[in-house]
Amino acid sequence: MRQFEILDQMTTDEQSGMVTLSKQDDANQHPQMALRREGVYIAISARFGPTEIALRPHFEDFVRLLRRLQPVEGLQTTRQVGTSQAYLAIGLRTDGTLVVRPTIAADATGYFTINLALSPDVRQALFDWLNVEQDA
Repeated sequence: MRQFEILDQMTTDEQSGMVTLSKQDDANQHPQMALRREGVYIAISARFGPTEIALRPHFEDFVRLLRRLQPVEGLQTTRQVGTSQAYLAIGLRTDGTLVVRPTIAADATGYFTINLALSPDVRQALFDWLNVEQDA
């Protein structure tokens, strides 16, 4: 079974335009994810200690993926954005939790990923920041 770290806090740095998702209790001891818009891209950094997965998918592709998400019972992730070697796998649980798995894939023999989940409140705050309106 995969173990997911729940991120339950979102902070925004208005000066840099960066959003950081973390845990409320001792964020330095848990994974964090930061996002910032960079032109037609969105820079995403998922880190735990000195380990980081950095991705730069197209902003419109990322927002379109989030807009179309629907919970699917039994599946952790249902969509991904990026390339076949570096991607963000995303899924929505029925309770509103957003599963986020930034992944670097070598080939069929293995991959490296950080298993994150955004609490429903943080997911909604992120959607608001991105101006995501979910399809009905």
